[in-house]
Amino acid sequence: MAESDVQVKEQRIGVDGRPILLHIENLRVWFELRRFGFGIVGHVRAVDGVSFDLHKGEAIAVVGESGCGKSSLMRTILGLYMPTEGHVEFDGQKISEMGRAGLRWYRSQVGYVQQDPYGALPPFMSVQRILEEPLIIGGVKSKQERLARIRKVLEEVKMYPVEDFLPKFPHMLSGGQQQRVVIARAMIMEPKLIVADEPVSMLDASVRVEILKLLRGLQESHNLSFIYITHDLSTVKYFSERIFVMYAGNLVEKGPIGAILKNPLHPYTFALMAATSDPDARNAETYKEVPPGEPPSLVKPPAGCRFHPRCPRIIPGKCDVEVPPEFEPEPNHQVQCWLYQ
Repeated sequence: MAESDVQVKEQRIGVDGRPILLHIENLRVWFELRRFGFGIVGHVRAVDGVSFDLHKGEAIAVVGESGCGKSSLMRTILGLYMPTEGHVEFDGQKISEMGRAGLRWYRSQVGYVQQDPYGALPPFMSVQRILEEPLIIGGVKSKQERLARIRKVLEEVKMYPVEDFLPKFPHMLSGGQQQRVVIARAMIMEPKLIVADEPVSMLDASVRVEILKLLRGLQESHNLSFIYITHDLSTVKYFSERIFVMYAGNLVEKGPIGAILKNPLHPYTFALMAATSDPDARNAETYKEVPPGEPPSLVKPPAGCRFHPRCPRIIPGKCDVEVPPEFEPEPNHQVQCWLYQ
């Protein structure tokens, strides 16, 4: 389906004058809980009221611990889940209103970099066949054009010489090379947006920074919008412009990367910073205090701020009763916390 076949509304413009590619408004993604497959006994509130804009050519990071809702948010952006409430709007078009052909076009505009490169690659396909498959599905009929695009994208992910890699199968590649193939597959349809789900967590430490710098270079050279999903604040500095901190289905802090890393406002962001590994060997014996307890149940989340059962700075009678709105203590730096009312 051609882009011209998709009904695009008026282009949204951000407060800084940059065009907005992805607009998410009051997004809720709830999953039904059924007893023995029959009556509904509750809902898992995986994403519960998330709103943000992603500008064209911008890279953001969504950060949070396991179970906070990052993956559900990601799958909704990819069009794999449909919103329970709210909407995801791509280039002026609501994903939930797209038909089958519209979703097929949309998925060609969004590349996906998986966490586990070996599990993401079909073991019975060569590198050439893996990269050719989306082109065939996307309607690129010329074999010469397909091969030219495959060669070009392999060069962009720095797999030289290209001819040596085309006939290889995934088990013949190193972990870093496998991830480069996954990145090449995400780039092959020339998308506008890349969603990367923990793209370096399965790799050796020696190649993590190299892969992140590769992603940053691709993002800049192609003017791509980028969503980097991670739990590790130590890696976001390599190519993210803004950080969104997610906890129990909510975005509790949003702001420029420098502002959040130098001056985190939400107590949960402090906790994430404390849990980040320190590469300085002199600090190896320094233990940082982190909040006790576990993330709350997304079936029955606590009243008020969802972080209050673990928060060292709780305001009794306030944090445990009322849901905090979004405050802006610093320009473009928002936080959902009663400490900043």
